Amino acid sequence: MSAPSPDHRPDTRYATTPPWDIDRPQPVFLALAESGALTGRVLDAGCGTGEHALLAARLGLDATGVDLSAEALAGAAAKARERGLTARFLEYDAGRLGELGETFDTVLDCGLFHLFTGAARQRYVRALAAVIPSGGRFFMLGFSDAQPGSWGPHRLSRAEIDAAFADGWQVDALEAATLEIAVGAGAAAAWFVQLTRR
Repeated sequence: MSAPSPDHRPDTRYATTPPWDIDRPQPVFLALAESGALTGRVLDAGCGTGEHALLAARLGLDATGVDLSAEALAGAAAKARERGLTARFLEYDAGRLGELGETFDTVLDCGLFHLFTGAARQRYVRALAAVIPSGGRFFMLGFSDAQPGSWGPHRLSRAEIDAAFADGWQVDALEAATLEIAVGAGAAAAWFVQLTRR
């Protein structure tokens, strides 16, 4: 079922620990789990070493993580074994999620959406729409334009997020948040977005 992107390049992102890999769930996703908002089949898009898929698995949910990094996925699988959790990890292009032929009640995105601009962003949003049925939820934590400086990924504006999800989505919440990182001050300004598929 694994289908890497046609433009998949040698995996170097996890040769050393990347800034976004904090080896624990982001606080906003932990709070979601504690509130009971994670339900049904859960997909962690761009899962990295799997903390959010494993958070869902710890709740007894059917959890899947997808990422293009084979090295990160190996780390996720090792964590699952060490913690005695069951989760599925697939080397897969998040822009092609519709080709999985599956649907998910809850999709989590920590630091993936902000990597996309233009046509790539539109492709990703279409892929999300293909796997999230009406009433399904999408939760996204992405770099914010409130973050000073120029280092790091693209900084998302509220207007960009609203525009990306204008068709077929209900924005339930779009709030300023914090993205914990393993460099610098240890945190960056972020947007936390909660959406429901119409």
